[in-house]
Amino acid sequence: MNPTILHHGARHGVTGSCHQLFIERDNSVLIDCGLFQGAETAPDGGAAADRLDITFPVQNIGALVLTHVHIDHCGRLPWLLAAGFKGPIFCSEPSARLLQTVLADAFQVGVTRDQLLVERYLKIVEARLRPLPYRHWHTLYRSADASCRVRLQRAGHILGSVYVEFELSGKAWPVRRRVLFSGDLGAPHAPLLPAPRSPWQADIVVMESTYGDRVHEDRRYRRERLRAVVERALEDGGTVIIPAFSIGRTQELLYEFEDILHRQRQQPGRHAARWEALKIYLDSPLAGRFTQLYRELQPFWDDEAKARVRAGREPLSYDQLIAIDSHDAHLATVHRLARSAEPAIVIAASGMCAGGRVVNYLKAMLGDARHNVLFAGYQARGTPGHAIQSYGPRGGYVEFDGERITIRAGIHTLSGYSAHADRDDLTRFITRMRHLPGEVRLVHGEDAVRAALAAHLTQKTGGKVSVLA
Repeated sequence: MNPTILHHGARHGVTGSCHQLFIERDNSVLIDCGLFQGAETAPDGGAAADRLDITFPVQNIGALVLTHVHIDHCGRLPWLLAAGFKGPIFCSEPSARLLQTVLADAFQVGVTRDQLLVERYLKIVEARLRPLPYRHWHTLYRSADASCRVRLQRAGHILGSVYVEFELSGKAWPVRRRVLFSGDLGAPHAPLLPAPRSPWQADIVVMESTYGDRVHEDRRYRRERLRAVVERALEDGGTVIIPAFSIGRTQELLYEFEDILHRQRQQPGRHAARWEALKIYLDSPLAGRFTQLYRELQPFWDDEAKARVRAGREPLSYDQLIAIDSHDAHLATVHRLARSAEPAIVIAASGMCAGGRVVNYLKAMLGDARHNVLFAGYQARGTPGHAIQSYGPRGGYVEFDGERITIRAGIHTLSGYSAHADRDDLTRFITRMRHLPGEVRLVHGEDAVRAALAAHLTQKTGGKVSVLA
């Protein structure tokens, strides 16, 4: 007999991850509790307050396990607490360090800027946090008839991200059952992070499918493609705008740019002088705070990144990197770069262009062919980023705050920088298990994408695995 699993989010889209695993009768555990974003929140892409409320009973949910701290996996935590959830919150040790900063920002944006209330909320969360080490089993639930253990394994998506294994046993489970929730699986060759490894076995796998219908560009050569795109853009005499999430993508890009600058100094190319003069602006106070936390979490970096540090390099802090903190400095930078031919790269949130400081850059520069926008991450349907990515190459337009802006800037997409596994990575995650699961449930993907991945998995496993799209 298989356990009951309910999906309260990310069942027909890529945001709002929230899944409930029942252990015994009504007793259960929740895996993630994220915000909905883009068109998955409302048809017009705007915020919908009724999608924030927790619409399922929480009194018998014994614990929350977070796969990682992206807002679409943890952002509804305030509403979960308000609904009466009183259990512990389990996550990895790096996630525990990052979570408070994520939640403080989300609470200030979505609930209140009253600092006393924010601090009170964070103290409640901190008291509930139970950081767990990787690869160790922890008993989550035990009764006369049932027991549930949990284990966290590196997922390679962002620092601290995990996939979660549950083991159910006891009288209620005379045949032990192992259930795995993938969270967001990362791609191999990601900067700073070890690649995820498949588990030995699982009976049921609840797996993401964000890029389940495509194969990314070869990630081993993405740094060279990033360099080439930036060099082409800089020849236009403008700014390269990179919308990026404050946590994960920003740090990966900073890491890659440090390596490009290092290589240009070691073996100068024909654009070496331009690289030497190039300023890289990190225009996001939140991203700056996360970057500092990433530096403090060096013990969790991969071997390559640690080797660079031992060699005296600073992958996330270098002379050409300029952090912009104040709002006045931000506006002054937008004004200057929009009008000058100064070579510059700007990394700013939000990653889907749905808010944040990147919007001011886009408003000022999208209509000018000298500038370029480089997308290195997923753009959900209904977000301005998706509109720019889709219609910009065709000379289309995007709307910000009711203002229609014709897109004349160059638009580039590097899929090799996706923090998500692609179709082949997801397939290997399943097929490299020593004992194939009996069932794979695909979540966190658009309907057509899940259907495509389901067909591919069925073919690759010879039908030995039941795949539910």
